Amino acid sequence: MRKILIFGNSSAGKSTLAKRLSEDNKLSHLDLDTLAWQPTTPPTRMPLTKSKQLIDEFILEQQDWVIEGCYADLLELVSDCANEIIFLDMPVEVCVKNAKQRPWEPHKYKSKAEQDANLSMLIEWIKAYTDRDDTFSYSAHKILFDSFGGKKRRVNHYD
Repeated sequence: MRKILIFGNSSAGKSTLAKRLSEDNKLSHLDLDTLAWQPTTPPTRMPLTKSKQLIDEFILEQQDWVIEGCYADLLELVSDCANEIIFLDMPVEVCVKNAKQRPWEPHKYKSKAEQDANLSMLIEWIKAYTDRDDTFSYSAHKILFDSFGGKKRRVNHYD
């Protein structure tokens, strides 16, 4: 059984890798962006207990899976269920480039124009990755990676 967590900075390639692993290995795929936020304006985080409940439902329904996102707090809640983690510790410049080339994500935005309107904010967010100390930060991801006792891989460049 494969139970994989993937995390890293925004635009590091988490969704792309998760989709590839999912297709190649017949794994169910959960993008944490789909359950971490309430449908409010401005967006607000879903209570952790509700997000955890939704993740637990996914895990119970799937034998093999990959879960990806930048939410160290959510990933910590289910890290004991995983047997492998992948930390996409990509250079900030790579993440910025990826953000500029990102295709429309209809599960996050109503239109490509709406997504593009947030691009400058996203780029600033990406650039602050190593300076922040929140659940989306490099420091939170490093702690998650260092504390995991199973198979783990840290990727800091594209092959």
